[in-house]
Amino acid sequence: MDAWSFEAIGTHWEISAGAPLDAATRAAVSGLVSGYDQALSRFRSDSVLAGLFHGGGTAVLPGYTAELLSLYDSLHRLTEGRMNPLVGGSLELLGYGPGYRLTPQGPASGTPDWQRAVQWESVQREAGGPAEVRLSLAGPGTIDVGAAGKGQLVDLVWELVTGRGYASVVVDAGSDMRHSGPALRVGLEHPFDPQQAIGVVQLQDRALCASAINRRAWGNGLHHVLDASTGLPVNAVAATWVLARDAMTADGLATALFLTDPSLLAAEFDFDYVRMFSDGRAEYSSAMAGVLFS
Repeated sequence: MDAWSFEAIGTHWEISAGAPLDAATRAAVSGLVSGYDQALSRFRSDSVLAGLFHGGGTAVLPGYTAELLSLYDSLHRLTEGRMNPLVGGSLELLGYGPGYRLTPQGPASGTPDWQRAVQWESVQREAGGPAEVRLSLAGPGTIDVGAAGKGQLVDLVWELVTGRGYASVVVDAGSDMRHSGPALRVGLEHPFDPQQAIGVVQLQDRALCASAINRRAWGNGLHHVLDASTGLPVNAVAATWVLARDAMTADGLATALFLTDPSLLAAEFDFDYVRMFSDGRAEYSSAMAGVLFS
């Protein structure tokens, strides 16, 4: 396997394939990642979404955004509003915003209701061009797509590379992976000790995504997984791991598992999971039995 590593969107990436990626494919990947960041980042003042944050309005986004927004619609409903991309404003008040101050700027704020504040539609461009998404935000609000956006970008990169004929492809962006080819053994990092694993899972032709309170944490109980109903970091769950068909779904569900019962999510999504609580207990789906160390 040949591996290509790079840094992007604040994450270390590694793309492995059965043959070295040619220069044109690497350039295409770089362009895709840069374009995604320019469209959806809340850390860039020049991103398309950032233009809405202070006064609302309408933004025109790439067509692939429809799948991401549809997932957020579902997870917002299934978590009874506790998972809400408009939690970005609370994250910034807590210090996790542009410039990475990592110092709270004020108390938690109320999060606008996603279904009421945001309207979006997929529109076919004229002259047969690719579809685009028109998203409208009714008033000020900060949209953060991080709960599933990195997973979607992993999928888009994986689709680009495999679409160019490469086989046995693994796209690994930190805690989000999409795999095809021979089975791969992946350790589940212990959220309280990154040098240890709580178990090992077999990954083959699926995606594995993880979320943990020790990732993007900046002290005094502050981390990136917030409950939109309070605007504060969650504390009952310490880490989650999800296996699903694609990384966008796995990434979104990994966050949703901090906020709701797995059975509610399983009513609409096909996935396997491990969920570790802050007191050290763990629960898992039946297919994940045996992957944890005793």
